[in-house]
Amino acid sequence: MKHIYLVRHGQTDFNLKGIVQGSGVDASINETGLKQAQAFYDNFRSVPFDKVYTSKLKRTQESVARFIDITPHETFSELNEISWGEFEGQEVSPSRRVKMKALVDGWNAGDFDLAPFKGESHNDVAKRQKEFVPIITGRKNENTILICSHGRAMRVFLCVLLGLPLSQMDRFAHQNLCLYHLGYSEKKGFKVLKENYIGHLH
Repeated sequence: MKHIYLVRHGQTDFNLKGIVQGSGVDASINETGLKQAQAFYDNFRSVPFDKVYTSKLKRTQESVARFIDITPHETFSELNEISWGEFEGQEVSPSRRVKMKALVDGWNAGDFDLAPFKGESHNDVAKRQKEFVPIITGRKNENTILICSHGRAMRVFLCVLLGLPLSQMDRFAHQNLCLYHLGYSEKKGFKVLKENYIGHLH
């Protein structure tokens, strides 16, 4: 069985201030994020990772930098956060809150083709993530894998991996530097072994 350790990046100042990041904002993790990254490394350094995969955005790479130093590493844009288009880098003002609520209401109603202006829909994200799945299932010499991605992207990715409809994505809670540990076999597919684990942060 393959083991996939899927983590969200550490905290950024944008997270702290409630500013939308998305794939178009390439922010670094902050001091708290660096401490979270160190705590994750200290607790999982004994796991014999064969490969580290991250998005193209530096907040994921910084979050697992200690592992990247000692493990083969590749970046994939398929692991990037959803593009929030017009909302990226912006504080959530009252007018933007109304627009974002309309988006969320649409998603809750099952319209996963709905996207912000100049941004991505959830179906767009799922489509690009499906192109990445054969990488982790097909490379026979990579049995223990660390993947660092983003909050909204992780929710979609977990639906993709588990064969769930996107209407189930909000069941997957996440925090900065949380861990989802999944097992994979060709016969049984993916299953969640550990969900939203943050024991390393305490």
